[in-house]
Amino acid sequence: MTITHLVTHSGGFHADELLSSVILTRLYPEAELVRSRAKEWITPGAGKIIYDVGRDYDAEAGIFDHHQSPVPLREDGHPYSSFGLIWARFGHDYLRALSVPEAHVDDIHRSFDASFVLPVDLVDNGAVEPSAAGPLSGLTLPALLESLKPPFDAREAGADDAAFGEAMEVARTFVEASIRGKAAKRRAEAMVTDAIAAAGDGRVLELPQGMPFRSAVEKAGADHLLFVVNPRDGDWALTTIRKGGDTFENRADLPEPWAGLTDAALEEASGVTGAKFCHNARFIAVAATRDAALEMANKAVAAAERDEAATAAG
Repeated sequence: MTITHLVTHSGGFHADELLSSVILTRLYPEAELVRSRAKEWITPGAGKIIYDVGRDYDAEAGIFDHHQSPVPLREDGHPYSSFGLIWARFGHDYLRALSVPEAHVDDIHRSFDASFVLPVDLVDNGAVEPSAAGPLSGLTLPALLESLKPPFDAREAGADDAAFGEAMEVARTFVEASIRGKAAKRRAEAMVTDAIAAAGDGRVLELPQGMPFRSAVEKAGADHLLFVVNPRDGDWALTTIRKGGDTFENRADLPEPWAGLTDAALEEASGVTGAKFCHNARFIAVAATRDAALEMANKAVAAAERDEAATAAG
């Protein structure tokens, strides 16, 4: 069936129908986006996909609302918003439209659902209070997207629809950036896995370029690795490996005497010709050459092992 109209409600908007519109307009670029509450528009019919309005959920009929009772629920009992319903039905096709490799489609669909879609569903349904984000509550994606509504006294004709169109393009940027990042992460995992094998029992992981590496290191169970070395534009980076995704604590920090030093001062403190910079927080250093970066890495490993031995000795 040819989709000719994408229908959501008029008036003020929220993140769920904005993000649903991102998915659907990518899949059906020739369809007209209609914002209306008129019965003739929000009643299912040929060529229409209706979402966040209509008080019914029937994927076969093309209607995806969540305001009725009972609210559509995920298998784990969490409530859907229109975004979750649209993602469940159209997400795989959307990923293919973005040229995600078929081998990664299911995995990225699940990952995006858990990390991006579900939080929107929960906030939209009131299952999670925005205040759960603490001082960052006003900077969550739903809050930022809703801040793009026109002011209360901007009541000229078409103000809501114009703001919706502008906000949808902002939302599109975030959705597509997230998908690109997840796809890139999976490409990186294959490269990091090869590098882990090449490192063997060594404690330094050398990569051919900067890339996400921590998840692949964890999946491989490479707990022995402490530092990562990779080329950058014109120099080399030496970085630490965090203990997990929810902490800034590293498996090992770079040596304390290097903190905040640059150039000659860092060369003297490290004993490495070509040492250029070490961050004051000791999570990254920079060297002029590969040899210098590896030498710094080996010295950092030796310092970390001395600290480990001292701690073990009590």
